[in-house]
Amino acid sequence: MSADAATRSLVVATWNVHGGVGRDRRYHPARIAQVLGETRADIIALQEVGSRASAENLLAVLVRETGYHAVDGFTLKRDGCDFGNAVLSRYPITESARLDLTQKGHEPRGAVDVVIGVPQGPLRVIATHLGLRPSERRQQVKRLLAALERETPLPTVLTGDVNEWYLWGRPLRWLHRHFTRTPAPPTFPAWRPVFALDRLWTEPARLLGELRVHATPLARVASDHLPLVARIVLPVMP
Repeated sequence: MSADAATRSLVVATWNVHGGVGRDRRYHPARIAQVLGETRADIIALQEVGSRASAENLLAVLVRETGYHAVDGFTLKRDGCDFGNAVLSRYPITESARLDLTQKGHEPRGAVDVVIGVPQGPLRVIATHLGLRPSERRQQVKRLLAALERETPLPTVLTGDVNEWYLWGRPLRWLHRHFTRTPAPPTFPAWRPVFALDRLWTEPARLLGELRVHATPLARVASDHLPLVARIVLPVMP
């Protein structure tokens, strides 16, 4: 079997969609779906899925528009609308769990932990949105790393909005130590990105083939974050 035949790539993206509300302050779920289509992603981790401007189920709209499978990891209700994380996948999601990362006295936070049946075999994806305070993020990263270490090894992607403004903060150092350091292009704010709040790691590290920011004109207005898009190169299982 040739090297090309023995491997196959997937596109994995992460995006904080800001409740479907863009820079123009319009709730526009079709615009979110259009940007998702632009990325051509096979698997998408989403944060802030829910609408502050409408009682409509934003995730249901995105599933209808994309035709993807979905798992939600909603963490709270705002004005009667579920709000939190989600994973969309072109391929069947065979297992799913929610990790509670909430710290007492702070906004509920969590992660969606799924196994997806991609053509190359099972792929584990953990999608998260960490807290705003350094003390929160330290405890949340400890919980994520503990979950990674106690499970049966699978090719894994950890991704999401980690809200880490400090390049030398302990949460990033711990994540780099576990996975290895990966590129960190800025994704926030969307109109002039300065901060690398959205991150992606793979285990093993060699799975990460390419990492880029999706900065089309539509993406720049659809949310306050830009999507982060990765090409994951997986060996084809016999």
